[in-house]
Amino acid sequence: MKSLLNKLRLARELKRLAIKTYAEGKPLSVMDDVVFKIMLSSNSDDSREALRSLLSACTRREVSAVRVLNNDLSPGHLGGKTARLDVHVTFNDGEVADLEMQTGLSSDDLKKRAEYYSAMLIASQNTKGDKYRNIKRVYQVFFLNCILFPQSSKLPRRYFFQEETEHDRLSEVTEIIFYELPKMEQRINEYLAGKASIESIENLTAEEKWCIYMKYRHEEKAGVLIKQLCEKEAGIMSAEQAVVRVSRDMKRYARKMGEIKNRMDREQYILEATEKGIEIGTEKERQENRQHVLDLINQGLSPEEILQRLVSDNRQ
Repeated sequence: MKSLLNKLRLARELKRLAIKTYAEGKPLSVMDDVVFKIMLSSNSDDSREALRSLLSACTRREVSAVRVLNNDLSPGHLGGKTARLDVHVTFNDGEVADLEMQTGLSSDDLKKRAEYYSAMLIASQNTKGDKYRNIKRVYQVFFLNCILFPQSSKLPRRYFFQEETEHDRLSEVTEIIFYELPKMEQRINEYLAGKASIESIENLTAEEKWCIYMKYRHEEKAGVLIKQLCEKEAGIMSAEQAVVRVSRDMKRYARKMGEIKNRMDREQYILEATEKGIEIGTEKERQENRQHVLDLINQGLSPEEILQRLVSDNRQ
């Protein structure tokens, strides 16, 4: 049931995006959380490969199998805070990850939100009677179209529990990762200005290439670069194909919306023509017009033609 509700929710969000974006003729941005979620969680080979590739880049480990989970995390008690995740997955031997797209700084605390989400990912694994040693590693990943750590240009920023002076890690269970996408702007601007070659882009890490794709996929000025990344990176190519499929779905929806609007407009015109036609002439003629209007409608005449015929017939 939850899986069905998630699909229906995504469908509604896709329709909203079609009205907002496609109607304006804008290309899709992966930084829109609807596109981000559908790109990585659709039931297609492209989405699964894109998710596997991105997760492998984020964890810096080989990821062999990925499965998308329900994106609603239930609280530990009735009064607890729920969490709705963007892309909630399990992979390899049961490890868990949540990938979030955040377009800007929110009024709430993103750092604490990341810690809370990671804690819920851990808590959701443990069942009564299970051993703590069986808890699998969790990754909380945020892609941010904003700067959360202005004191550093480092990309990404990785956090985990460690001793304060000797820096030994408490365990391997939790890792929180932030990708601040605007921190790629200088490198991209240098490339677009001709100060850097494509080889300098190719030498970037897999994580950085994914960040470029997410940040610049919708920008015309970076079209050639995005195309080159797709050609050279199989995972990004899979993501692009998944996004193209989303775009096609939006176009179909927009056309369907147009057809529905045209049909509703036609029905409204017919109704107005009928009402105006019936009002023309004497009481006896108005009674006769009712059947006459229905006959004209059945002949397939347009609302304007119906009205013209009614006026013409009553003038004769």
